[in-house]
Amino acid sequence: MTQILTRLAVPIQVLFWAALIFALYMAFDPRPPPLSIDRFGDKFEHMLAFGTLTLLAQLSFRRVPRWRIAERLSFLGALIEVMQSSPWVHRDCDIRDWVADTVIIIIVTVPFAIADRRR
Repeated sequence: MTQILTRLAVPIQVLFWAALIFALYMAFDPRPPPLSIDRFGDKFEHMLAFGTLTLLAQLSFRRVPRWRIAERLSFLGALIEVMQSSPWVHRDCDIRDWVADTVIIIIVTVPFAIADRRR
């Protein structure tokens, strides 16, 4: 399994950066395009985005401590909310969005941290 992940590290990193760019675009676009998942609500979208980013980051950056990845992604979620409070973005800042981001980041990170301890 480790060999497979090692060979897939670069493609997974490319997916991570693409997902990050997409998430940032959706976060800062004043009128993001409608998605089929809009019906599930804003918090679901946040959890889907940050769950995906966390999974890809945990698989891509295996030499970086797991909790550092989680910390940085949570900080990114907080930074997005702060930036959305700027009048030039024309979006709403909601601390509950950051909480949703952080909750899913922790949920995705825990199995990786447990697996690392077992090794």
